[in-house]
Amino acid sequence: MECFHIDESGYTGFDLLNAEQRFQGAAAVSIDDDEAARLIREHFPKLQSPELKYHALARRPGYRQPLMELQRAVLSQHKCVTYVCDKRFLLLLMFLDYAVEPFYYERGHDFYKDGQNYALASLLYTVGPTLLGKAAFDDLLAAFQRAVKEKTLLALEALVKAVRLLNWRELPEALGPLAQNSPECLSAIATPGVSTDAAMVVLQSLISRMEVMAAGPYRVEHDQSKNLLTYHELLQRYIEHQDEVEFRQSQIASIRFPLKLSSVTQVDSKTSPAVQIADVMIGAAVEAVNGLIGLRPPLLDPQAVMSLYADDQFIHLVPSIHFDEQKRFREGTQAADMIDYFAKHFATKIL
Repeated sequence: MECFHIDESGYTGFDLLNAEQRFQGAAAVSIDDDEAARLIREHFPKLQSPELKYHALARRPGYRQPLMELQRAVLSQHKCVTYVCDKRFLLLLMFLDYAVEPFYYERGHDFYKDGQNYALASLLYTVGPTLLGKAAFDDLLAAFQRAVKEKTLLALEALVKAVRLLNWRELPEALGPLAQNSPECLSAIATPGVSTDAAMVVLQSLISRMEVMAAGPYRVEHDQSKNLLTYHELLQRYIEHQDEVEFRQSQIASIRFPLKLSSVTQVDSKTSPAVQIADVMIGAAVEAVNGLIGLRPPLLDPQAVMSLYADDQFIHLVPSIHFDEQKRFREGTQAADMIDYFAKHFATKIL
């Protein structure tokens, strides 16, 4: 049976404002351990370490070209997908999901129609710090994140106070509901199971591509790291879900249950060359994105890394102010129905 090996990078749980880890992502590679071991020997014949780790190798100048060549081989010869998201942008999307959308839902408006939520989140991401004041805007996001985690009256009151301290009338479509103490929004934030953990978003993106790439039933293996425990639990629940349902997410992405995915297994990455390959793929991709925005000096040329990917091998979630283009991309999506479905069947069971 075909097996995709998965590794992740940048996971910080509920904290999506971690300044040191701006991006989160994961890679899935369809390759067996024997072939992965052969590729590692081919590109790193003198490697003494028992485990291939991207960051350890990239710090050594002599290994940088082999790292590029290894990625080129994997991307040209094997089924694979890499997903990277801007966690701050994702947090803004979650803010709109829970601190804004319930207000509109109660009044009969489809807040998600044609990706309107993505457009508003992109606008907030781009102009919010300047229009509202960077420190105050950051305080609002931190207060939202804390309220979702703690779900106490004190945390909810602090969130409302944080939004009222802003000049919220500059963007009343996004900030008005909380500023006016919307009971629908406060209730949504306090709902058990609602979380700012990005694991579900990452997995949905990987699954949407693995389901297309796999010709039939397939399985997943991933590392035993603590960070991947949440991924493991979610994957197991997805596998067990047998309802027949499909949701269109965009022009190029959809997800259908039951999945072709039949099993998920945790393995020790030291004994799995295939998982080590996935570590290289996601490590290089996250570093490339950090380098492209100037967050930190990259060890590999970011443009060169990204040029290795075909369009259907790389998925990203980042803000875009090309609103007409985004509307066409997300026209006719079933976002509202999908969010309600996942909240009902998965969200309350992953904490």
